[in-house]
Amino acid sequence: MSPPTIELTVEPYQSGLRVDAFLAQQLRNYSIWKLQRLARWGAITSRHQPIDLLRRLSPGETVSVQLLEPPEVVYEPEPFPLEVVFEDAWMLAVNKPPGIIAHPTGNMQSGTLCHYVQDYLDQQTVVPGLLRPGIVHRLDRETSGVILIAKTHLAHRNLVDAFEHSRVAKTYLALVKGALQADSGTIDFPIGQARKGAKVLMSARGDALDPKPARTNWQVLRRLPGFTLVAAKPVTGRNHQIRVHFAAIGHPLAGDEFYAAQGEFLPATRDSLEAGRRLSDIRCTGTGLARHALHAAQIEVAHPITGVWLRIQAGPPADLLSAICRLVAAKP
Repeated sequence: MSPPTIELTVEPYQSGLRVDAFLAQQLRNYSIWKLQRLARWGAITSRHQPIDLLRRLSPGETVSVQLLEPPEVVYEPEPFPLEVVFEDAWMLAVNKPPGIIAHPTGNMQSGTLCHYVQDYLDQQTVVPGLLRPGIVHRLDRETSGVILIAKTHLAHRNLVDAFEHSRVAKTYLALVKGALQADSGTIDFPIGQARKGAKVLMSARGDALDPKPARTNWQVLRRLPGFTLVAAKPVTGRNHQIRVHFAAIGHPLAGDEFYAAQGEFLPATRDSLEAGRRLSDIRCTGTGLARHALHAAQIEVAHPITGVWLRIQAGPPADLLSAICRLVAAKP
């Protein structure tokens, strides 16, 4: 069986790109060295003729690549039962479970969303690794919910631009401690880096480093014994924004291991837990949750190719539903 050939069409925004730059965008798992080898072997053509990698391209032109070599392995594919809540030829959205990070980092080089999505995408291509997961934004490790992933360079480019220019509407479910006095409101405190803490933490206090404007709109969904379930809609996109903002007004998220009321940090962040005391014993009190109670329930954004406005939703996971049901049952 001969190696597969793929055909790539030059989009208007790619007009004038050199062939090597164009292929680097389209085939992100192929190094420039592999592309150069394929070109030397005559495996990269246009109109059935070998093409110089330095030549500049025109819109509508088609570049054919015979995949004589496999892609580089950037993320080792790992099977995982992903819950896909939206998918088409250009993008997909998954409902990320809690406890999973998006990208490899430090000593966590496996078991990430990238590895799981790589395996999922490999089922759709003629060659494993042909598509690389273009994760557009991030959720904290313990935050569950909708996360968008681009399949193509143009989709990734346009989605990233939408996030960078605040053309995205996000809605989170958050279970916060205590009873919020109003039924809705806005938290408008700048957020910067905290001066203390064993990890990189954020703060809405006056002594935060390099504070930037941050605003979160919220609405009460249900009042529960000792807690309030809210819909939180961040207008800005600061790191840990919802967690920091609700902690700053005295209503930290249930199960949050870092952020306490009035901008204080929990002892766990200063490595001062007494010997033998489990962190989960601190975090689960009252809810049964072993993580902070935050779920990205909905993202609204223009489709990166068609421009159609999308509303992508993901249901909360079992642990959060169980916590809410437990509190509902306890209500007098």
